[in-house]
Amino acid sequence: MGKLSMFFLTCLFVMTSYVQASDITIRPGDVLQIEIPGEIEFEKPFQVKRDGTLHLPEIGKISIAGKTLKQASLDLAQLLGQEYRAINNFQLYLIERRIPIQVLGFVNNPGMVDLPEGANVQMALQKAGGASSGAQLDRLQLNRQGVITIFDYKKYLDTGDFSILPDISPLDIIFVPASPLIGNVQMDFDAATLSASGDGSAAETAIKVFGEVIKPGIFSYKEGNTIVDMLMRAGGVTRYAGVEHIRVINNGTPQLFDLKRYLDTGDASLIPKITAGATLFVPIREEEVKRGLRTVYVMGEVFKPGAYEAPAGTEFFDILANAGGPTRFADSRKIRIIRATGQVDAFDLQAFTEGLTQAAIPKVYPGDAIFVPEKTDMNEKSWLKITPDRAIRVIGAVNKPGRYEWGDEMSFLDILAHAGGPTQDADMSQIRIIKKGQSKRMKPFDLEHFFTEGGDFSLLPKVSAGDTIYVSERPRDVIDNKARWLRQSQASSIYVFGQVGQPGRYAFNNKMHFLDILSAADGPNQRADIHNIKITHRNSVQSKVTTLDLGLYFETGDETLLPIVKSGDSIYVPERDRPWLDYKKEQTVRIIGAVAKPGRYLFSPDMTLLDLLAESGGPTKTAYLEKIMVVNISRSQTQENVSHIFNLEEFIEHPDFNTLPLVRAGDTVFVPDLSQSNWNIFMANVKDIVSIVSLVAIVGAL
Repeated sequence: MGKLSMFFLTCLFVMTSYVQASDITIRPGDVLQIEIPGEIEFEKPFQVKRDGTLHLPEIGKISIAGKTLKQASLDLAQLLGQEYRAINNFQLYLIERRIPIQVLGFVNNPGMVDLPEGANVQMALQKAGGASSGAQLDRLQLNRQGVITIFDYKKYLDTGDFSILPDISPLDIIFVPASPLIGNVQMDFDAATLSASGDGSAAETAIKVFGEVIKPGIFSYKEGNTIVDMLMRAGGVTRYAGVEHIRVINNGTPQLFDLKRYLDTGDASLIPKITAGATLFVPIREEEVKRGLRTVYVMGEVFKPGAYEAPAGTEFFDILANAGGPTRFADSRKIRIIRATGQVDAFDLQAFTEGLTQAAIPKVYPGDAIFVPEKTDMNEKSWLKITPDRAIRVIGAVNKPGRYEWGDEMSFLDILAHAGGPTQDADMSQIRIIKKGQSKRMKPFDLEHFFTEGGDFSLLPKVSAGDTIYVSERPRDVIDNKARWLRQSQASSIYVFGQVGQPGRYAFNNKMHFLDILSAADGPNQRADIHNIKITHRNSVQSKVTTLDLGLYFETGDETLLPIVKSGDSIYVPERDRPWLDYKKEQTVRIIGAVAKPGRYLFSPDMTLLDLLAESGGPTKTAYLEKIMVVNISRSQTQENVSHIFNLEEFIEHPDFNTLPLVRAGDTVFVPDLSQSNWNIFMANVKDIVSIVSLVAIVGAL
């Protein structure tokens, strides 16, 4: 074949391969071939950008979209001729038409896609990775220069009708919206999830079904659907649905639908029509109350509380078994049968099953109610669950004070043990029982004596429901005792006053010794007069006072000297050097005259005149020892007072204790001064006479 033949074949191929119609309008996405012989920059084709421009070598960016192929060829030849010489052989060809569009919304790869001529919406979605889970396929949008067209892509997939899909052009935008079922939270959906929430699409026409249905949701509206159809699409109603009061709202107008009546009669006229956008609500069955002439009610801690049919011959255990029986939290000892008449009968199921009671099985009748209460949990604050008529209060010094349930088979020790027993500070000798409905105060119970002396259970106090047990508390130490003395009863206390380390009010029981309570008060201090301790006994008909010489007890160890003290007594330890006015005259001896410390002194029968003189500091230097006078006070009105003279100087020279005058309490001892002796009186008279004689002689001489 010659060269000329080859040239013609090549021209024919070119003419058949490229479109060259002069009236074709160039648009974005078109692929153009610019031919300039000898220029390698134009060997590759050029594609029109989205903004309608081409970017040419040596020329730069030029606008070309919207021009016909002929007009674009003339314009390019003129521009390229300014830069290239071989422009006479310039040619412009349209190689391929492309469709650049955007696919946005609920797709896997949103963005720009480049499609060939003749492509459709399905190819565009496939190029964008397909629709995401939760996309609303029946509301796809095609946006062409601001004009939006909505089409049902789901219907196209169901029918294959291509006429449903709009044609696409360059620069179009396809938007895939999200289904309203997904809310405002991005999450993965599958077919089961979407089906469970309905298949509604357009919010304006979707039917909303909620309430007591199996699968509430939003469902698409289809002409001819009824309420029954919509309930079936929602999975039907639940067992708690109030089917007699279904609410339907059509165009803002509410209606009631009785599904039960429709199912009983089959009357289709009872079914209200539904329109696009209607709302269906199935309420919970709260208005319906099961009742009847043969109904028995079971409440409380049973597995299936409710109302049960009780035909003639139905027994108590039949009803209880139908209710599933008591739960593990039930207090089967306190079952109550509430009669229709208002009478309440108690039944102890536990005692009955254990054979501890001979009570008959209660009869139940229509209208009665069986109540099984909850078992009281002692680990929580549950005292409100126990009524006062079957509870006992335990307060005071116990480990777990509180309000406890009482059973008739329990004893005083049972309820005390239930409260954890007395604390280590408890005064077990002073436990008080306050009986319900009795104003009389009972004698305290000595639990300590019960334990130490061997308990006789018949002596335990009798307690019953409604009573109160109070366990008093002993002070922990002396200072605490002083601060909390109000917690001790007067009858169980001993009072210690005067010159002791810690005077105050002390807990005392009748087994304690006098020295025990004195030791608790830290004993007598250094100012105490231990020879004149006074004990006031108040437990007899009349109070009496005894005097204790504690010093004598310490000297002799004679236990008989110590008094017996009991609760309520008082102990007074006086001061040793107290003022003499604090003593009665019948208890003291007065010593006056020429002694170092005249005054009133306590005197005992064991003392003598010498002891008294020594206690008063002894006679002074000017004392007239030959004439000490002792005045004995008469002990009766028929006798007179008697005085005795004692010569202390003679006694010192010839000590004979038999010559000591008797001194008793109430007597007076006078030690005269030397100026009161007979010799001093005589000498004073002589001096007076001499003075007078001398005066007369002087006057006579004058």
